[in-house]
Amino acid sequence: MATVNVYLTFNGNCKEAFDFYKSVFGGDFPFVGRFGDMPSGDENPIADEDKDRIMHINLPISKETILMGSDTTREWAADYKQGNNFSISVNAESRTEADHIFSGLSAGGMVTMPMENTFWGAYFGMFVDQFGISWMINYDDPAKMQHQ
Repeated sequence: MATVNVYLTFNGNCKEAFDFYKSVFGGDFPFVGRFGDMPSGDENPIADEDKDRIMHINLPISKETILMGSDTTREWAADYKQGNNFSISVNAESRTEADHIFSGLSAGGMVTMPMENTFWGAYFGMFVDQFGISWMINYDDPAKMQHQ
């Protein structure tokens, strides 16, 4: 069965916010990735001023709940508004389940990133459903995650 978590988006102060959340909940960050850590590509190069921003961070709150987040890049900052700065993140147990959830929930909505293999080893996609809710669907293939 899939797990569901909240994914928060910030405009440059993600690390500061997550340090605050960590001070309340405790724990450690299993992963902190910055946009500058991404492989560079000619299609969408990362601007120098965005390279230190957080691409992904997570903070386990319990066995079932993980608070996740990132900064927006300046390219997408115009769409950033407090109140629309979160997504529901679903972690599927298989590619089949991920595809099923993605195709079902995205029907009538707007796909912003189709399901695809990512450089970080996950099978991942994003969309806004027909009701305006942002979703992220993820499957971490155990075979791929062991090689990282």
